[in-house]
Amino acid sequence: MKTKGDTMLLQDFYTLRALQDLGGHKYVATITLNKHHTIFNGHFPDQPVTPGVCMMQIVKELSEQVLDRKLFMYKSSNVKFMALINPEVNAELRLEIDISGSDESEYKVKNVSYFEDTVALKLTCTFKVK
Repeated sequence: MKTKGDTMLLQDFYTLRALQDLGGHKYVATITLNKHHTIFNGHFPDQPVTPGVCMMQIVKELSEQVLDRKLFMYKSSNVKFMALINPEVNAELRLEIDISGSDESEYKVKNVSYFEDTVALKLTCTFKVK
C-alpha cells in the first residue's frame, strides 16, 4: 500500500496484510516480509536478518499511511532491537502503533513489533510533516 502520491522506499520488501484502527490513535498492522528480497543477499546471505533501519522505515511508512501525510523522523528517544527477525523463519510480523500529536506538524509514534509472541522492536520517535 502507498501513501497518497508516493511509492514506498522499501520496494517489495514487505506486504501489508491488514491495518486495523483500534481507536484512540492506536493501530495494529500485519505484514509479511519478502524473504526473497535482494536486501537479504547482503544482510546476511546464509542467515538473513532484517535490518533494523528497514523496520524503522516500515513504521514510518505505516504512520504515513494512517496520517495521510509525508513524514520524516525528527528524533528518536527509544530504539530497542530485542530479537533478530529472520525472514525465512518469522516472515509474519505484527506492529502495534500508537500515534499522538500536539499539532498537525509533529507526531510522536510508539511502536512494538512482534513475530509470534516475541517482541522484536520497541521504538519511540517523533516525526515532522514534510
